[in-house]
Amino acid sequence: MAETTTVTPTGLPKGFRDAEQGWPGLDRIPHPPRRIPFLGDVLGADRRTPLQDSLRFARQLGPIFRRKAFGKEFVFVWGADLVADMADESRFAKHVGLGVANLRPVAGDGLFTAYNHEPNWQLAHDVLAPGFSREAMAGYHPMMLAVADRLTDHWDRELAAGRPVDVPGAMTKLTLETISRTGFGHDFGSFERDRPHPFVTSMVGTLSYAQRLNSVPSPLAPLLLRTATRRNEADIAHLNRTVDEMVRTRRAGGGGGGDLLDRMLDTTHPGTGERLSPENVRRQVITFLVAGHETTSGSLSFALHYLARHPEIAARARAEVDQVWGDTETPGYDQVAKLRYVRRVLDESLRLWPTAPAYAREAIRDTELAGTHPMRRGAWALILTPMLHRAPEVWGPDAEEFDPDRFDAKAVRSRAPHTFKPFGTGARACIGRQFALHEATLVLGLLLRRYELRPEPTYRLRVTERLTLMPEGLRLHLDRRTASAPPAAPVTVPDEAASAARCPVHRADD
Repeated sequence: MAETTTVTPTGLPKGFRDAEQGWPGLDRIPHPPRRIPFLGDVLGADRRTPLQDSLRFARQLGPIFRRKAFGKEFVFVWGADLVADMADESRFAKHVGLGVANLRPVAGDGLFTAYNHEPNWQLAHDVLAPGFSREAMAGYHPMMLAVADRLTDHWDRELAAGRPVDVPGAMTKLTLETISRTGFGHDFGSFERDRPHPFVTSMVGTLSYAQRLNSVPSPLAPLLLRTATRRNEADIAHLNRTVDEMVRTRRAGGGGGGDLLDRMLDTTHPGTGERLSPENVRRQVITFLVAGHETTSGSLSFALHYLARHPEIAARARAEVDQVWGDTETPGYDQVAKLRYVRRVLDESLRLWPTAPAYAREAIRDTELAGTHPMRRGAWALILTPMLHRAPEVWGPDAEEFDPDRFDAKAVRSRAPHTFKPFGTGARACIGRQFALHEATLVLGLLLRRYELRPEPTYRLRVTERLTLMPEGLRLHLDRRTASAPPAAPVTVPDEAASAARCPVHRADD
């Protein structure tokens, strides 16, 4: 684990700190058997899949447990009552630790990686929040359609050649182009490349390196990761150069129509008149380019995997698209929100495999978690979202099964708050949530209307981890639909309350 511990002006330590420092009742929290001195709970663990290892331990040990690695202890939480308690903003706040802190060399005090005491995250949030308003989102919609057209052109060529499509690769190209063009007026030319754009290669490199740091003892990291560290420095330098060139081009060429980059460069805080510094602009652009496409590409890939594996669900979603969009060649912004069942498919995919699979919370004062586990100020825990989303008492005995009807209006209203958290929680939850959901729903609708999806018969879902999650080696076969037809039966559509009830960012009740 990379050491990042310092003390903030508020007296709270930041970065990594051992659970023994903050959990007086730590001995009451279970841990895996066969713990080895110093090495800790490493038997049966795989450094390539730390999240999936933790899910396995969670099933064995229950809703709160701990793991030790190289002398450092971590607490993991996934029980619904515990997670709901940690959503209390009067007692808990975001904790920047584990792999997130390891990304600070590239993202610094960007929105995702800033420590709570750093002022730039609130400044950036207030300056950029209008960039995700309904009016702004409607302005992004035509560019999202244009990028989706390039995806379908690419897939049409693959179909004509008789080849299956590389789903994660295509979704990565799609989401990178979408955020880069809508937010920053930049074209990476992803669909004209046979290999990933160097920006993507460097981005994946920095994410993978950040995760590797978690599996190496801090004193040995300079020795064991010498080559990887040099490569990571080169990756960071490439990301910085790319973004600096984007900013220079914008300044030389004038405005971008009020997009995110314009806001970063020209907008002052409505209350204080402050502007983002040039260094922070670079960090925010990198944050949006990485976080704005990496997680959405994974979400779309998992959704397409489940649609291909469940043709009856795909048929129902396709019928909704045919009914709602009809013969409209290019669906309008408002027509996307009417795809309620398609949105359920996406939500169910995010339930099983939230592509940002964990978030950390720390106590901002001495407290007790759910009235049971004492925590000192600064103590923290990692919330395992995929296990929260599989809790049988919340989601039923079939929680491992894919069923979009878990998100119909009645089911959503019946669930307790804070049980669906794919975008984090509280003041530091994902600012781009609505952007990602609109983009993903639009793309699923377009692909369902155009293609029938068939899985590779021998494929079994494997999940690769690089701080975010992605299905590994997923390829699908396509059949082009010749015409759209209205569904044989009406499509059941949940009421508007469902969307409001499940928002983990803007509503306290999810």
